[in-house]
Amino acid sequence: MMNLKEVKIRRVKKKDITILVEYRLNYLEEIQGKRDKIYQKKLQNELMKYFTKAIAENRFIAFMAEAEGKPVGFGGMVIKEIPGDFNKSSYLEGDILNMYTVPEARRQGISSLILKKLLQEAKEMGISKVALHTTKEGEKGYRARGFSEPEYPYLELELNSEIFSH
Repeated sequence: MMNLKEVKIRRVKKKDITILVEYRLNYLEEIQGKRDKIYQKKLQNELMKYFTKAIAENRFIAFMAEAEGKPVGFGGMVIKEIPGDFNKSSYLEGDILNMYTVPEARRQGISSLILKKLLQEAKEMGISKVALHTTKEGEKGYRARGFSEPEYPYLELELNSEIFSH
């Protein structure tokens, strides 16, 4: 059992991107299953490019949890500027993703510490709404922290779907 008082949460910097990508790939493998090595290498390169650019442009922020000098968890947020309405000229929204804790450190509150830091940062940045996708396993924890169903129905369309192939 890990002592949470000894877990340090810090913002991910450029030098951390390689490990961030590695943990994102671990997360994706757990959720979506293994992929062939060629695809994984391509995705790894694309993620390196994405995170490098998005972190530099402040369109993505992430926090890392460290215990005994080793990374044990990550969480990140994509920041989007949304055109305004009659209430405000524009809005910032955040999409939380990449919430990942190494298997041996799970169920010890590490993701909660990272989420708390992400939400604190979102508030400081003036982000008005934060959303996330979750597994059934994680849903209860997010609901306990105030996440709920969207106010408006949320619909998706896969653009590679059958509807466009005719």
